Amino acid sequence: MKFSTAILSVALALSASSTTHAFTSSTINNSVRRISSLGAAEIKEASTSSSKDTTSTTAANAATNGLNDTSSTLSPEFEGARDMAIAKLSASLPNPALEKPLAHFMSEYFAALDTAAKAGNKNDDGSDITAEQAMKEMGRTLQYGMKYGLGASPKGKFIFEDVRHMALRGSKDDTRYENESLQEMLGDDVNVDFYAAGCDFFRPAIDIEKSLVLGEDNLKQAKAQLDAGENVVFFANHQSEADPQVVSCLFEKVSDEVGELAGQITYVAGHKVTTDPLAVPFSMGRNLLCIHSKKHIDADPETKPAKSKQNMAAMSSMLQGMKTGGMAIWVAPSGGRDRRDVETGKIPIAPFDQKTVDMFRLMGNKSKKPTHFYPMSMVSYDLCPPPDFVEAGVGEQRNVRYTPIGIAIMDEVPNVGGAEKRHLFTERAEEECIDGYVKLLNELDMERYVPTN
Repeated sequence: MKFSTAILSVALALSASSTTHAFTSSTINNSVRRISSLGAAEIKEASTSSSKDTTSTTAANAATNGLNDTSSTLSPEFEGARDMAIAKLSASLPNPALEKPLAHFMSEYFAALDTAAKAGNKNDDGSDITAEQAMKEMGRTLQYGMKYGLGASPKGKFIFEDVRHMALRGSKDDTRYENESLQEMLGDDVNVDFYAAGCDFFRPAIDIEKSLVLGEDNLKQAKAQLDAGENVVFFANHQSEADPQVVSCLFEKVSDEVGELAGQITYVAGHKVTTDPLAVPFSMGRNLLCIHSKKHIDADPETKPAKSKQNMAAMSSMLQGMKTGGMAIWVAPSGGRDRRDVETGKIPIAPFDQKTVDMFRLMGNKSKKPTHFYPMSMVSYDLCPPPDFVEAGVGEQRNVRYTPIGIAIMDEVPNVGGAEKRHLFTERAEEECIDGYVKLLNELDMERYVPTN
C-alpha cells in the first residue's frame, strides 16, 4: 500500500536545508491553513477574475507547471479556486522548483472534483461537490502532511513507534489518548478521525453510483466469521495508493455494518507509508502492519539486520493479534501495484508471491484460531494511476481521476494441503482474484484493461 507522495519534494528540500530555513515548514503550514479556510466569496471572486482571460492564463500556468492545458474543460469556479490555492502555496515555497509537483497534484484533484460535479455526483448528505470543498479537502490534507509528515509543529514529525499501528480516530473511548505525549503531538487535532479524513478526501473523486461490489454474500460471511472471533485474510491485487479508501467507500456501500468492518482491517504496508510526508496523515488513520520488502531490505547491507529484525517483530505482533482472534488483514501477495502494459494498454494483475501466501497460512495455523482466506479483486487503477514502471525511492508524480471503482470478494479458499501442494493454494487464490478482476472490468465497461492470456 502506497499513498500519494506529491509533496515529497518539499520534504526533501526542507530536510536538506540549513538552519536558515528553519522557519520554512511553519511558513508553508500557515499558507496551507489559509488555503483550507478560503470561503465561497473569495473563490467566486477568483473564478470571475480567472474567467476574464481563461485561455491565456491557464495556458501560461500549464506551461509553467508542466501541466496539461485544462482551460477547455475546467469550470471557472474550480479553475479560479485551483489557481488561488496554487498561488497562495507557491508564495511560501523555499524553492520555485517545488511548485511543479505540488501544482500538478492540486490541479489533478481540482479537475477530478470538477468532473464529478459536472457529472452530477453528490456528497453523502446530498449536497453538491464544490470548488470550496476541493479547497478545504486539499488544504486540510496538505496541512496534515506539513504538520505530521514534515514536522511543522512544536513536537516535530509524527513517529510510528510500533511495527503495528492502530488507527487514530479521535479520543473517545481510546485510552491511548490519555498519554500526554500523544495529546501534545496532536494538539488541536486530538479529536480528529484520521480514518474519516482520508475517506473524505477521496470519496468525492469516486463515482460511487456506478461502482461495484461483487461477492456480497462472501463478504457478509467473512464478517460473521470475524464476529465469531475467527481471523480473515484478504489476498488482494493492488492497483492504487488509495486502495484502503477504496475498500472503505465500497464496504460502506454494502451496509453500515460492513462499512464498520472496513475500519477494522489491518493493512500490510511497506515502510514508506510511515515516512513519506503526505502518506503519514493517511496512515495515521489506518491499522497498519509495516513490513520491509525484500527489495528494500537488500538495498542497503548495513541496515539489513535491523530491517530483518523489524520484520520479525511485525510477524510476532501479527501472530499475537491472530491468537486473540477476530483480526481482519488485507495484503497484496504481489508485493506491489499492478502496472499497465505500455504496448497494449492492458492492466494485468501482478503475480502472487508464493512465499508471502505461505507465510500468512503459517501464521493462521500457528494462531490456533480458525483463519479464513478470501481473494479480493480490486479495480481502482484509474482513481490514482501509478507510473508505468517501478521507480526507486519515493516522490513519483501522482494523478487523480474521477472514476467508478470495484471490488469482488471471491469464494473462500480452504486452507488445506501440505507443503508439497502449497502451490495449488496460491494458484487458486490468484486465479480467483483474476476471475473477479476480469468480471469487474467487463461490468464497469473497462474491457480495454482486460489482460490477454
